[in-house]
Amino acid sequence: MPGDLYAGPVLVYALRKVTEAAARSAYQWIGRGDRGKGDRAAVKAMYEELAKLPISGTVIVGGGADEKGGNLNTGERVGALGGEREFDIAVDPVEGITYVAKGMTNAMAVICLTPKGTLFDPAPAFYMEKFAAAPAAKGRIDPAAPVESKLAELAKALAKPVSELTVFVLEKPRHRELVERIHRAGARVALYPAGDVAGALMAAIPNSGIDALMGTGGTREGLISACAIRAMDGEFSGRFDPQLATETAAAAKAGVDTSTWYAVEDLVRSDEVYFSATGITTGLLFEGVERSSEHESTQSLLIAGPSGERQILTTFHRRESQGKQQT
Repeated sequence: MPGDLYAGPVLVYALRKVTEAAARSAYQWIGRGDRGKGDRAAVKAMYEELAKLPISGTVIVGGGADEKGGNLNTGERVGALGGEREFDIAVDPVEGITYVAKGMTNAMAVICLTPKGTLFDPAPAFYMEKFAAAPAAKGRIDPAAPVESKLAELAKALAKPVSELTVFVLEKPRHRELVERIHRAGARVALYPAGDVAGALMAAIPNSGIDALMGTGGTREGLISACAIRAMDGEFSGRFDPQLATETAAAAKAGVDTSTWYAVEDLVRSDEVYFSATGITTGLLFEGVERSSEHESTQSLLIAGPSGERQILTTFHRRESQGKQQT
């Protein structure tokens, strides 16, 4: 097997094909009102592309279309297997599946790899409270502090007044008080119905227009975000935050600590990170899949650690020959 596949740029380019395939498959179901078909199509495409890579991977954070094999469920082994390198994998074939069905913004296909044994296993914790910001804020924010204190410290770190801060928050009933407190502190709120991976990454990219992400969203999305932000040396912390009594009970039974805020280095214990995300619907980070009579175009964000190198790549796929691409 070619040894240079394991060099950061080459491996992350290979992952690009995985997320592109998932995004293109999900495209067929944008705005058609069916969550399941879009999810299943993306899972199948992603699984088949992963099987072509000469790696041995274990899905630590996943969840496919059902409980059968071949669906990227947690614990599943993927890749060509028998590879020289073993990886932990966090994957979301359609981040924002409901919003694909509704034709809404910020949906993407996303995957990240870290060396075996370095990705935090969240067990049955499905929700996580998160804080994300740019490298200038790294280590300067106490995530357990009141909202107002976090905003004040963030403003100092970014050398701007609180009134010029913009905070990404998911538009959910559970965040009504959070939004009110951000407004009372004098900062702006950018409310989006979905896409907290995009929100977290925008917060970690300096001068993106988003200064922080706050609030509770999916644990899977949190760990995926943590991977990318670890590579970029940004600020990220998370606290498991069960939203249902059944989840609270399951987390307690599994010994999940719901009071501790975990730093990004606790969640992703290596700076060797390979991250790829491809837009399905147009959002904050990149354009969604677009189709003409001859081509489908995709935009992907690629990040490789420890250098933190990132790029957005546009690929034009010939529709008459799915295996050929023009870049």
